[in-house]
Amino acid sequence: MKSNRVQVLAAGVAVMAIGIYMQRSSSGSTIAPKGDSVGAAIDKGASWLVSVQGKDGGWGQDGGETSYVRQGEHLESNGNDVANTAVAAEALLHAGSTPANRKYQAALERAVSFILRHVEASPAEGLAVTDLNGTQIQRKLGPFIDTFLTTKLLAELDGSMGDPRLNARVRQDLQKCVAKIEKNQLKDGSWNIAGGWAPILGTSMASRSLYIAQQKGVPVSPRSMAKVEEYTVMAQAAPAPGVGVGAGGGVGSGTIGGVATAVTVEAAPSAVYAASAGVPLYQDAQALEQFSRMGRTDGARLENAKKVKEIAGKLSDPRFVSGFGSIGGEEFFSYLNISDGLHRAGGPEWEKWNSAMKLKLIHLQNEDGTWAGQHCITGRVAVTSAAILLLLADRDVVPAPASGRKN
Repeated sequence: MKSNRVQVLAAGVAVMAIGIYMQRSSSGSTIAPKGDSVGAAIDKGASWLVSVQGKDGGWGQDGGETSYVRQGEHLESNGNDVANTAVAAEALLHAGSTPANRKYQAALERAVSFILRHVEASPAEGLAVTDLNGTQIQRKLGPFIDTFLTTKLLAELDGSMGDPRLNARVRQDLQKCVAKIEKNQLKDGSWNIAGGWAPILGTSMASRSLYIAQQKGVPVSPRSMAKVEEYTVMAQAAPAPGVGVGAGGGVGSGTIGGVATAVTVEAAPSAVYAASAGVPLYQDAQALEQFSRMGRTDGARLENAKKVKEIAGKLSDPRFVSGFGSIGGEEFFSYLNISDGLHRAGGPEWEKWNSAMKLKLIHLQNEDGTWAGQHCITGRVAVTSAAILLLLADRDVVPAPASGRKN
């Protein structure tokens, strides 16, 4: 089933003139990028990604070949990996391409081929789609981030390959990845699998990938989606270690499946705290994105919209937005969650955040067109890709949640 979302993206991002984005400073003056600074930044970043793609079609931590790695950048694994390739391919997709047409066709086609080879070589059982372990992005976002980012990319590509055989291949591999994610969901509803510094970001990408696949007509277990909603409510209700009810958990309220309920927090607060590396930004960004698409009735959606607004209220605090204290890849991926959730919710919170984020990213871009993390995920490939996606967040078509549609 061909996606309206991908079709609109493919047509829309061909025009790079995104316009002038404005933000009111604390003094009330207007600050705006000159000319089409946003479009220029996107084009420069995407061109860099294409220029450092590996001969095999993939990317690694800091480029697709070791010759592209910066001096002083410590490589945590050798060779190109699926996760960095998937997020780079998604950035090129959003920046104006599909494997069937547009500006980055050849690069995206090679990247998709790299990813499909890995998915098809992976066993049906287990969560992995690659046998390469210990990459920087895995150590920070969780050992199966390759699977989650791949599923998200394949869901967006589904139906847009320009060839019936390729469309069928992408759909088959997407279904394989969806099954892997569903089968390996943890009992608490998350995918906070040990082996990552902030696995809550892996949980977020897993949930988002299932949601997009569902929008494209891929069968997704309602129970899997309900469980991650339950996890989000519980995690938000859990106090930080040493606060409130203590290690035994607590009680919070949430709206799941259209029913407002009291939810017992079975997981220890310390587990919730650890999943987000003790950084409130990571946890709240996941929750904001999840709440923005929860609710099967008008009342439920209204209740969850209040939660989105509550979290959005924290964005005026620079300490909250700075996350770990400096901007690493984890901050960029958290910002993606915030942009996706606020864009879906709409309103002044989204407009303010989007304008501020564009200004921030333009100022952070390096002369060579890249963005790099200051801690943890320092590699230019993942961070540059995430930055491009952030700059293009307002170009995405936001579909209504499947649970909110009227029959």
